[in-house]
Amino acid sequence: MIRIIVPALLALAVALPAQAFMEGGCTPGKCAECHSLTLPEAERLLVPAVDKVLKVEAAELPGLWAVEVEKDQKQFPIYLDYSKTFVVNGNIIRLADKKNPAKEGQNRLNKVDVKQIPVEDALRLGRADARTKVIVFTDPECPYCRKLHSELQQVVATDPGISFLIKLFPLAIHPNAYQDAKTILCARSLELLEASFAGKPLPPPLCQTRQVDDNIALAAELGIRGTPTLVLPDGRVLPGYRSAADLLTLLGSSKTLPTGPQVGQKP
Repeated sequence: MIRIIVPALLALAVALPAQAFMEGGCTPGKCAECHSLTLPEAERLLVPAVDKVLKVEAAELPGLWAVEVEKDQKQFPIYLDYSKTFVVNGNIIRLADKKNPAKEGQNRLNKVDVKQIPVEDALRLGRADARTKVIVFTDPECPYCRKLHSELQQVVATDPGISFLIKLFPLAIHPNAYQDAKTILCARSLELLEASFAGKPLPPPLCQTRQVDDNIALAAELGIRGTPTLVLPDGRVLPGYRSAADLLTLLGSSKTLPTGPQVGQKP
């Protein structure tokens, strides 16, 4: 029987030194020489817990196989230990750079076709001729969207070659977001979005539009459930807040943030 290791135990495993995985004769970099896992064998072990096994390879973390799987039309990596007894499904943090290979793998596997996302209704932050355009799904009442927006402002001020196309995706948990999104879209006003982020009341919408409803339907189709969510030019979908520095790195910018108070920050 395969057992699941909960994230808390995984955190303990990450904190252990490499020698902790050497019991039984394996050493880092050599374990794969005496252990094997084929794709058909992984399928026998994991299906029907998952719908499909896509790929098997040695994991970055010693003692584990990285197995790319599909479940309910979503693709993501899980980890199977060399004894083929335990499945790890959770975060793995690389101490050297604090990055999460499991999350990176999930983002890579679940890319969307950016060309299928209409941006005619999007509010542009940055230059129209920017070489790199990032789509952002945002909610006018979402506190993390407000926090991200100030980071986006810093990015475009630092690197004019990057711009953001902001699509309004109001969540049902925010009572005024739906009407405010309509108001903002009717006026096509970035200033009104920023006023909403600042907690200012917005007037009623001045037009009839289905664009907000279309954005809600599109988000569901893309599997986007929360805000903020960024869609990178290569189709990777990244939910949640990111700092300006992280965004510049993610987007391959050669620019660095200037020192001192930034756009949207108090001195």
